[in-house]
Amino acid sequence: MGPPGAPPTPGPVAKWWLGARPRTLPAAVVPVAVGTAVAHPLHHVAVVVFHSLGAGGSAAYSSQVTLQLPAHSPGGFWWRALGALVVALAIQVGTNYANDYSDGIRGTDDARVGPVRLTATGLASPGAVQRAALLAFGVAAVVGLALAWATSWWILLVGAACLLAGWFYTGGPRPYGYAGLGEVFVFVFFGLVATVGTFYVETERLDRPAAWAAAVGVGLLATALLLANNLRDIATDTETGKRTLAVRVGRRAGGRCYAGCVLLPFVGVVTWAALALAGAVDAVWPILLLLPLLAVPVALAPTRLALGDAEGRALLPMLAGTGRLQLGYGGLLALALWLTLPPLLPLLPVLPGPHG
Repeated sequence: MGPPGAPPTPGPVAKWWLGARPRTLPAAVVPVAVGTAVAHPLHHVAVVVFHSLGAGGSAAYSSQVTLQLPAHSPGGFWWRALGALVVALAIQVGTNYANDYSDGIRGTDDARVGPVRLTATGLASPGAVQRAALLAFGVAAVVGLALAWATSWWILLVGAACLLAGWFYTGGPRPYGYAGLGEVFVFVFFGLVATVGTFYVETERLDRPAAWAAAVGVGLLATALLLANNLRDIATDTETGKRTLAVRVGRRAGGRCYAGCVLLPFVGVVTWAALALAGAVDAVWPILLLLPLLAVPVALAPTRLALGDAEGRALLPMLAGTGRLQLGYGGLLALALWLTLPPLLPLLPVLPGPHG
């Protein structure tokens, strides 16, 4: 039990769950869901029509053959999707534990106003938190190795970059999170790399613009999640020398950055839908691309907080609200992509008809 009025001390399992920072986990789930929606098995169907020419060049008959790529059978597709989800979650959890460990031993978390931290509060020893981070990264590495074996070995280089980015966010002698670069790396790794990487391991290709376009919106909301955390911690981060983007630009400018990261994904889907309705991009039911707009109400409360004058503990609801926004927008975007994207034809050579 803690002191009177303090929240109850979490149990041995609950403390590790809290230390994993569950409110940040949508940043790992959403890019995998969106990347999978772009690449789902219904997109891996090709229709080849064979024509036989009769006398005088007229078509005597035609036949239609539907081909399914063996490597992308439903079973193979879904184990890759599950593997991508495990890797993303393990990297996110490992990064959170690594951040807990590094900030804890530096003293950055000694005066936190946010969710519980294991190292700073003494709920777990620094060594235990470090081992938890390494265990999570190890899980990501093992599953990533299996995905690389099934697809391409260059995936290992991408995975290694993700693990290093997770550790050196606040770890090492020159953590980039302390230099105001955290948002850049989150956009790249939890937006572009996670979304397009998921699409790649499920299709073994990188040629669908929809995957890249969707990744931008996903990355912006992941960036908003980090900004929600850093805006809350401006005062304590300033005292401890942690020069996050929010510390560098200040409370008001940081709030506007947050609002921009929230607004632009919605602008993106409206633009995408307009282009699809105009026939500039392919979509089966273009109007369904507007489905993510249903998440706009979820964005209002955290955005009002970001643009207001609240500071410190008063900004705590922003993190939870941004997590809900990520899940809502990401889920609706994944559904919209699943329903509206036209078939993705396999990369097959042109097959001649029966008569050449």
